[in-house]
Amino acid sequence: MPQLIAPTLRVQASFLEAMKELRAEGRGEDGDDSAVGREIREFAGEWDDPVVFSRYTDWLRSMTREEVVRPMGYVPCTNLWYVDGDTYLGRLGLRHELNDFLLELGGHIGYDVRPSARRRGHATAMLRAALPLAHALGIRSALVTCDTTNIASRKVIEACGGIFEDERGGKLRYWVPTRAEHVSDRT
Repeated sequence: MPQLIAPTLRVQASFLEAMKELRAEGRGEDGDDSAVGREIREFAGEWDDPVVFSRYTDWLRSMTREEVVRPMGYVPCTNLWYVDGDTYLGRLGLRHELNDFLLELGGHIGYDVRPSARRRGHATAMLRAALPLAHALGIRSALVTCDTTNIASRKVIEACGGIFEDERGGKLRYWVPTRAEHVSDRT
């Protein structure tokens, strides 16, 4: 059964295969400003080395902590990988707060599914599983965005209760409740 877990050396081989799939569709090229795109550009040449890969997973896990020094523009973020056994299926970033850029275009939650695992409900399952984690961080409604042309991601967000707000800079912006409202919450 697939589950969200902290980044781990255990899935290195499958992770490397997934990154090759993503690179084959153009991820990591100049202009890909997604988290996975930036990380492909920065780390891909060294991921084969288990020691370097272990440092990479440690770095991803450290981004959760407030006191960690981050690259300019980064906020505290819980990075999770969606795996089935030792098979890497995708990733999810849960940003603990929004800076100006994230409020405008990036949102609280971003996710990617490897190409060979798409169209199987994994993105919907990841987003649903992340919503209680966001609620535990004090986020009552998570901003989730997608490109205006990404119909699959739009459907994922809407399936998870996303309420469309507007379009900005080529992104559709949705607010997703992080837990079901109870009658007492409305009074």
